[in-house]
Amino acid sequence: MATTEPARPGFLLPLLLLAGFRTLIDDLHAELARQGHPELRPLHGFVLQAVGPDGTTATELGQRLGVSKQAAGKTVDRLVALGYLERADDPRDARRKLVRMTARGHDGLARSASVFDTLRGRWSTVLGPERVAAIEDDLRTVAAADLFRLDVPGWFGT
Repeated sequence: MATTEPARPGFLLPLLLLAGFRTLIDDLHAELARQGHPELRPLHGFVLQAVGPDGTTATELGQRLGVSKQAAGKTVDRLVALGYLERADDPRDARRKLVRMTARGHDGLARSASVFDTLRGRWSTVLGPERVAAIEDDLRTVAAADLFRLDVPGWFGT
């Protein structure tokens, strides 16, 4: 008698994708803590990316993240207190304040990129480099074209 593979319910796919994402993010933050950034949280990475190398205003930051100006401002306050961001006058418009990354913010992002490379390497060791590349290719095929949007905090909040 032939055995059949158990059914794979549709709800399992997003749960597995989320579990994989969560595993990467948890491993990232454990390593960042070991490297001197114990206070960084997953949301902070989206914020630092959205601030970008040239800085932005709180209003623009909120738009990039898909959250209110007030929510963006609260997160900026926290990251300023932690030394990852600073507020500065906008040299192009004296009426505006820019939010910019500090050296600590740049260091956190650079370390994150390096740790992600290490984590990808670990997954390649476990699954094989071809499987990891195939997973990435398959996700590129089915994911939206604007896959690197930064508005995830706002998306989760709605």
